[in-house]
Amino acid sequence: MTLPCALLVLAVAGPPADLAAVGIVASRDPAHSVALLRSGGRTRLVAVGDTAFGGRVAAIGAGLVALEFEGRRVDLRLSAEAASPLAAARATSRAESDPNARVLQRRDVEKRLGEEAPRILAETTLMPALDSGRVAGFTLTRVPENSLLTDAGLRAGDVLTQINDTPIDSMATLIALWPRLQNESTLRAIVLRNGQPVSLTVSLR
Repeated sequence: MTLPCALLVLAVAGPPADLAAVGIVASRDPAHSVALLRSGGRTRLVAVGDTAFGGRVAAIGAGLVALEFEGRRVDLRLSAEAASPLAAARATSRAESDPNARVLQRRDVEKRLGEEAPRILAETTLMPALDSGRVAGFTLTRVPENSLLTDAGLRAGDVLTQINDTPIDSMATLIALWPRLQNESTLRAIVLRNGQPVSLTVSLR
């Protein structure tokens, strides 16, 4: 094999140069751990066994994600950006209530989440929304149709700025919210839609 060909093979088999872990939720059960990976302006939420950005997720631990690229293991440590999130929040006192507040059955939500999680993880994409150089939320650039996300009122193009009074100022914040929301009976999100703040509420019965 010539040198140029060898270099090409290595380039294809290796990870993207800007691939980074921007958030990790490590569970006692490794099967329930998740991580957020970012590359090329795209963000993916992954679990062990998933494929993303050309590699397969081999392990997720506290502060580290291991991926395999054609048999080569690459360890990604939590980025400094995620470890030290910028404080940024938009005022939400002007948010108008969504007239279509949702009421969902918790049992149905849990069942659907188990069924739809792979599609939601694969088809949902997020991009940081900056305000004066700081993360002020995340734009949902793609949302799977007829999913729990759309049933909750989210749309492609929405900028998610707050969940249950917590400003979404980093991927780490967004991921850390997940376990805290498990037992909540009301979920309230503030999004910017067409430049206007909108409040979305889901009540779980």
